Amino acid sequence: MNFHNASFKAAYGTSAQLPESVRPEVSFAGRSNVGKSSLLNKLMYRKGLAKVSSTPGKTATINFYDVDGADFVDLPGYGYAKVSKSEKGRWSELIEGYFNQARVFALVVALVDIRHEAMPLDVHMIDFLRESGLPFAVVLTKADKLSNQQVMKQSAAIRKQLQLPKDVPFLATSAEKGTGIDDLRKLINEAVQAR
Repeated sequence: MNFHNASFKAAYGTSAQLPESVRPEVSFAGRSNVGKSSLLNKLMYRKGLAKVSSTPGKTATINFYDVDGADFVDLPGYGYAKVSKSEKGRWSELIEGYFNQARVFALVVALVDIRHEAMPLDVHMIDFLRESGLPFAVVLTKADKLSNQQVMKQSAAIRKQLQLPKDVPFLATSAEKGTGIDDLRKLINEAVQAR
């Protein structure tokens, strides 16, 4: 799978607008300020394909990227406090509406900021993925902000907190330094090939 071969495809504001799913989809879910856009750009070898904002909660649509015949799906970041109730409701509808459809789920990448324990919304998302039987991986972001020893310590603590079975892929990454990005590409490639 050639990650260089990436382009923006479309953005959708409601789950009803989503096109029928005909190709493997790799979805990215996480809190508003988890570094999702930066990670996507790093994976796709691009600087600004996924819009990175200094204001969390900017992704208010589901964005699709064509990556060498598979779809990367950037879901709206959840849990940002400074948006209205109606906007939060729309995001929630978008995310739930997406997961409730019959789609070709190759992998859901659940992003968690390594600097803190998993927040209640992270735990909720991962419980949902587990209960739904969807193929998922937990990917810790912003590993460059910690020392190697802290990364190992936090990774172990978060894995324990989430009570992840051994077979759930679990990686620490840094979009800044590229840590873990090749491992994540390999994981995505295997998941897409398996579909």
